[in-house]
Amino acid sequence: MKAVEEDRRRKFTTFKLPALTDFRNAADKGLVICTKCGDRMTVRYHLQGARRVPDYLCQRHGVEHAEPLCQQIVGGELDAAIGRLLVEAVTPVTLEVALAVQKELESRSEESDRLRRQAVERARYESDLARRRYMRCDPDNRLVADSLEAEWNQALRKQTAAQEHYDKQRESETGLDDQQRAAILALAKDFPRLWNDPHTADRERKRIVRLLIADVTLLKETEVRAQVRFHGGATHTLHLPLPKPAWLLRQTPAKVVAEIDRLLEDHTDGEIAALLNRQGLLSGEGKPFHRLMVRYIRIDYALPSRHDRLLTRDLLTVHEMAQRLNVCSETLKYWRRAGLLKAHRYDDRGGYLFEPPGPDTPIKHQHQGKTTGKSTTREGSFPAHTA
Repeated sequence: MKAVEEDRRRKFTTFKLPALTDFRNAADKGLVICTKCGDRMTVRYHLQGARRVPDYLCQRHGVEHAEPLCQQIVGGELDAAIGRLLVEAVTPVTLEVALAVQKELESRSEESDRLRRQAVERARYESDLARRRYMRCDPDNRLVADSLEAEWNQALRKQTAAQEHYDKQRESETGLDDQQRAAILALAKDFPRLWNDPHTADRERKRIVRLLIADVTLLKETEVRAQVRFHGGATHTLHLPLPKPAWLLRQTPAKVVAEIDRLLEDHTDGEIAALLNRQGLLSGEGKPFHRLMVRYIRIDYALPSRHDRLLTRDLLTVHEMAQRLNVCSETLKYWRRAGLLKAHRYDDRGGYLFEPPGPDTPIKHQHQGKTTGKSTTREGSFPAHTA
């Protein structure tokens, strides 16, 4: 029992907080500095649609003392502004950037080669050690000899694998020839294309930023002020508007709302959605339109529906038209499908409004007068004249 208690006490006294240590180390490596407290800011990411957007947080003091964050800044527009600044400012130092990148690649290649060579030497040493153990074993002790022989064979396999991996990597990293050096210089002279190329990985952009920028100091008040300090002492201050809230980023563009208002004069919600998609327009969330989305936008922005717009043109409902012609609604639908009545659809469920009756409007039982030899008019029915 005492041994169990001693073991628990030992584990408790040697317990550490690895997350806090990792956080401090990560913060010390960052380029972004908080203007308010002077600490390094950390970065985390959130998804905005299909795009990953960074957030810069000054949270070291808050984490250590359980207090609110010093400041938090959404970094989407900030990163874009710094990218534009680099594209504009990198022209005078393109050659230095190319040489620095080349030197870093060579140093990393040499460091990787040294580590792989050490792995081969370590595997060779372990193989020799296993061989010596096997050779010193008493041959009469077959159980120990078999075990040592198995360890020797395993060490030989590890040595062979390490040597093959080293030779393969050595062949693939033969250094830069003249053609590759010329390509690097060409890329350096065409830095805007390299930076804006969507195929350029983010880690490559980060490496370029660290080669050019020493640190970035951020302050969030009525605007976001970023002071960029380049290696060598040059500085540049950026003034950016505050990031828009999430609801404003998802808001339907005013151009789309105006287009929906215009199309409601002649089209239903479903037809409008198809027309907007055909024009290549997207919603505030970057999605294609559908009937319900158009309906919600129409309601949110208080746009008169197509039904209300048609009523302002003095069009009649089915009930009103049936009363005027003294027929049932099914007769109206039959006459509309036959082209005898002019009607306008106001929704996607088959609802129609009718134009007021005119001189060419059909009359109830008019077809019966034709079959019995009688003429039927709006004033009444009269017997046909017979000779």
